[in-house]
Amino acid sequence: MHAVGSAEELRAILLTRGCERYTGEPVSHLEHALQSADFAERAGAADSLVVAALLHDIGHLLTCHSGTPSANGIDDRHEMVAAACLARLFESDVREPVRLHVAAKRYLAADPVYRRALTEDSLRSLQLQGGVMSAEERAAFEREAHAEAALRLRRWDDAAKRPGRVTPSLTDFWSRVERLALRSSPGRNDHNQPSAKATQTAQSSL
Repeated sequence: MHAVGSAEELRAILLTRGCERYTGEPVSHLEHALQSADFAERAGAADSLVVAALLHDIGHLLTCHSGTPSANGIDDRHEMVAAACLARLFESDVREPVRLHVAAKRYLAADPVYRRALTEDSLRSLQLQGGVMSAEERAAFEREAHAEAALRLRRWDDAAKRPGRVTPSLTDFWSRVERLALRSSPGRNDHNQPSAKATQTAQSSL
């Protein structure tokens, strides 16, 4: 996993690898990130959720996998990779919706109408990620403190695949990223940080 220690490193990753495309999707990683953040902003989301929307798929760009891992039958666990990375920079209101956005898809996929609207790649990755949640898994997800934020993020994620859609630039969003990263000092007492076990799980999946 590529270690990230600053907001500027995140920006560099988005600018250097963001032009890569998903197989089966009509947009690049950066286009998808900007559209997701734009939807969040237009919905009146808090800055923390706008930043989460912008960075929710950064885990895809932090692994050794390129292209579309799901096309090769690989779940790159990008949500866990991202959560472990973002824990160094952000508090739980940014990183937890990111960590949960894959679980949110599995939760929403219990609705056949939702499943039918998913793109080719999203359907393929859904199966690799565990498929539709069981009743027990749904109940556990609903108990998550950031479940509602993750569901909102998931809806924007699903919609943010429109080729040619005009959005604000990365620069337009970046002051929020820097401000929220700055509020997170190394000595902060945040009990919602990913556990060492969760971080090890993310790293072992690479």
